[in-house]
Amino acid sequence: MNKFGFTTQESRAIDYGQFDDRLLSYVQHHEPTFLICMSCGACTATCSAGNLIDFNIRRLSLLIRRGEILQLSNEIDKCMLCGKCTLVCPRGINTRNVIMLIKKGISQIKQSENQN
Repeated sequence: MNKFGFTTQESRAIDYGQFDDRLLSYVQHHEPTFLICMSCGACTATCSAGNLIDFNIRRLSLLIRRGEILQLSNEIDKCMLCGKCTLVCPRGINTRNVIMLIKKGISQIKQSENQN
């Protein structure tokens, strides 16, 4: 059967009954500048990793705001922590710190899940 180049996409609807906001709360608590991110894309446009592989900092922001921790943990290790994104951010968001907080938060969440 021919598919004619089309595929179905996963639903992008957020199920707030299963929404996990632990990581988002953790990052916003430790880096309050993340609250003012307007997703302008300056960080993604200058990203060295994004120029070499399939990596997008705006996607990380979307994933953390949607509570998709599993998918986020697969993406976060692609960042090279070069800091270019922090330099070009018009809002002055410390994106390197946000990336580090996401990594730390994911490891803490995994540890707490393993203990339970």
